[in-house]
Amino acid sequence: MIQRFRHSCMMAVSAVALLSAPCATRAASLPPGLTEQTIGTTVERARQAFDVPGIAVAVVQDGQIVFSHGYGRRAEDKASAPVDGRTLFAIGSNTKEFTATALALLVDQGKLDWDDRVIDHMPDFRVADPSITRDFRVSDLLTHHSGMGQGAGDLMLFSHSTLTRPEILAGLPFMPFTAPFRTQYAYNNLLYVVAGALVERLTGQSWEDVVQKRLIDAAALPACQSTPPVRGQTNVATGEGESGILPDKASRRLPGVAPAGGIWCSVDGMARWAQTYLNGGRTPDGKQVFSQASRDALWAPHALLPLPDTAEATRTHFRAYGYGWFMEDFFGHKRVWHTGTIDGMVSYVTFLPELKTGIVILTNHDDHNATYSIATTLSAYAATGTSADWVTHWHDAENAKRAAEAKAATSTGPGSPARPFITLSESTQQDYVGTYRDDWRGPITISRRGQDLRMAFSHTDGLTGTLSALPHDLFVVRWDDRGQDGGDDAYVQFERDVSGNVIAMSMRLIGSDFSFDAQDLHPKKVSSSFDEEKEAKGL
Repeated sequence: MIQRFRHSCMMAVSAVALLSAPCATRAASLPPGLTEQTIGTTVERARQAFDVPGIAVAVVQDGQIVFSHGYGRRAEDKASAPVDGRTLFAIGSNTKEFTATALALLVDQGKLDWDDRVIDHMPDFRVADPSITRDFRVSDLLTHHSGMGQGAGDLMLFSHSTLTRPEILAGLPFMPFTAPFRTQYAYNNLLYVVAGALVERLTGQSWEDVVQKRLIDAAALPACQSTPPVRGQTNVATGEGESGILPDKASRRLPGVAPAGGIWCSVDGMARWAQTYLNGGRTPDGKQVFSQASRDALWAPHALLPLPDTAEATRTHFRAYGYGWFMEDFFGHKRVWHTGTIDGMVSYVTFLPELKTGIVILTNHDDHNATYSIATTLSAYAATGTSADWVTHWHDAENAKRAAEAKAATSTGPGSPARPFITLSESTQQDYVGTYRDDWRGPITISRRGQDLRMAFSHTDGLTGTLSALPHDLFVVRWDDRGQDGGDDAYVQFERDVSGNVIAMSMRLIGSDFSFDAQDLHPKKVSSSFDEEKEAKGL
């Protein structure tokens, strides 16, 4: 790969006079232990190791943006334009800190308290357990300790879902609890959508407008927006597996998932966001966007998490979640961070507040190992002046995982000699054909197309696949668009009543993408192919 650089304001940058957004040079220094060469070498090694087309990196130190670089290109196409400081990336779950901060604005204004019951502000709020509904606090929306399973409800948010925010909220009471309330960590996007709806309920404005006007515009974040990019915007990154075709503004559909992962921002915009956070909610030019008390509440540990596998190497003794932020000790310093993955892109924002350091990494490749490698390396240099070889560490881990998955696929996976697919007669296939309805995800249809059985989810622009049969009413569904639909294959187990009629199905993911929460689906058959044939004939 050819290394390409594009600076924020198209100016040369030295180690001691680097760019600050908006486009002004300031005398400043990188954190002790970090150099331009170290950053560039680390980023290019990660870009090569994990095959990332484009990366943007910014560093904030002592209140100033002291580094802002674009590396590589905006899309997988090798002829695409280079990344620069104003290239828009989807930041995914780094949106959560904006949603939590929007709630903090309401706390600052006295309209909300973190310990308020959600139902007192949203009387229609419901979860599966009535007693938990009554005691569910605003803070419980943000800490990933609700008792719901990891990724619960994500099928309403991703995989081409067209469900609106009200439709998503209507599915909330059907999400099962897999652990006692407030006891176990399980990452949850759905409740951040509820948090966004709470912002809307208390302000009378859309989440998009509140975040854009009261946070992004108020903090003057350059090249940053709460809505997806549209045709006519040219400096936009394209994620892995995405077409890069942008919709017209008039026909743009605002995603229901937005409060959990909908913001698009440049590295210059996120660097100014980092400046504002490090400065206790105050912008570099002195405007107080949110209070330092709220920043401190967002950055305080509210729920404990398990230690990472890297804990010994990074001298990490605790890990916790605040409101929209992870935090831990890191080589003797507090570290606050979050990642984001959506639309084939991955982001990483990390702070060492005691050292007044912030680091932002944006990429257009669906592989968190690249951002982990860069963020951990640069953070280690800032904290200690040296770093282990984290690029090699995560590259080896990725190769080991792929080897294990390949071995499992050849021994027990779908289509392996141990589990050969079988051919079903047309009459047997008809047993499964019909419409099934899940309480929270809605209708799912099974139909015949030629010799194939097909599965299609409703409320989506995609999420279709072909069913291959295994013995005993068990199938494997292979998605047409593996990059954007389920990603991983899934088992589909049909159920019969005592008369032998197919009455329901259940699903289980074969891979490891927790956002395809197929295990929570329990679709029941509501019509058969015979019923649909009669309806088509008007009988």
